[in-house]
Amino acid sequence: MGADVPFRFVALGDSLTEGVGDPVGGAWRGWAALLAEGIAGDDAPVEFHNLAVSGALTVDVRERQLPAALALRPGLVSVVVGVNDTLRHTFDIHDVAARLDEVYAACAAQGAVLLTACLPDPGAMLGLPGALARPLARRQREVNAVVHALSERYDAVHLHAAEGDLAADRALWSADRLHPGERGHRLFAARCHGLLVARGLATGAAPACEPELPPPTRSASLWWLATAGTGWVVRRCTDLLPQLVALAADEVRHQVRGTSARLDHGSSRAVASALAALAT
Repeated sequence: MGADVPFRFVALGDSLTEGVGDPVGGAWRGWAALLAEGIAGDDAPVEFHNLAVSGALTVDVRERQLPAALALRPGLVSVVVGVNDTLRHTFDIHDVAARLDEVYAACAAQGAVLLTACLPDPGAMLGLPGALARPLARRQREVNAVVHALSERYDAVHLHAAEGDLAADRALWSADRLHPGERGHRLFAARCHGLLVARGLATGAAPACEPELPPPTRSASLWWLATAGTGWVVRRCTDLLPQLVALAADEVRHQVRGTSARLDHGSSRAVASALAALAT
C-alpha cells in the first residue's frame, strides 16, 4: 500500500454489512467500516466503499453489487450474504452456490483478496420453536458449508462466526435478534482484523472491542423493534411462512417416526450436489 495510492476495500452483502444495529450520526456504520479503519497505518490511505444493502440476496450481490465492486478494482472484497436467501420460499442451495461461486471467482480473477464469513442460523437467533427453527438451521448450515468450501477454493480469509460467542452471547446482538449491536459489530470487525493480520494483509490498529456509545435503553430497543425491527423481519419472511409451516410439519412427522436423520442426510446430499455441479 503506497502512501499515494489508496488501497480499496469494498464490502458486499446485506444488512449485516450495511451496519444495521450500529447507528452512528443518523446512519449505520457497522463492522466493515470499523475494519476499514484498521487495515493500514495512518500514513497509508484506505479507500472504503460499502455497497451492501439491507435485504440483499445472493442474486442481488451478483447482479447489482458485483459489477460496481469490480469497477472499483479493489484490493480486498468482503462478501457476507446468504441469510436472506434462507428466509425465502425460493431457497435452493444449488442457486446460492452458483451465485457465490461466480462472485468469488470474478473478484479473485481481478486479484482481490476475498473476506468471507459463515453466520448463525436465523431461527436460533429469533428464538423460534424447534420445529420451526430446525428447517432454517438446516438451510443456514447448507449456506455455511458452501461458503466454507468456496472460501477454501478461492483462498479467502474466512471468519467462523456461526458458533462461539459471536452467536451465543446475547449481549452482542441488537433488539431484533438478527443484527449485532455496536459491541457485536466491533467484535466481528476485530476478528476479521486478526485474520487479515495473520495473512499480512492489515497493518493498522485493531478495532476497539468496547463500544463508544452507551447501549440503547430497553424502552428504546423495544420501540425500535415495534416500529422498524418487526417490519424488517416480516418483510423478509412473509413469503416463507406457508412453506415454513409445511416444513415444520414435516419435521414433526419425521421426529415422531424417528427418521429425522433423513432430513439432515438429504441436506448434506444437496450441498454435495451443488458443489459438484460447480466443478463441471
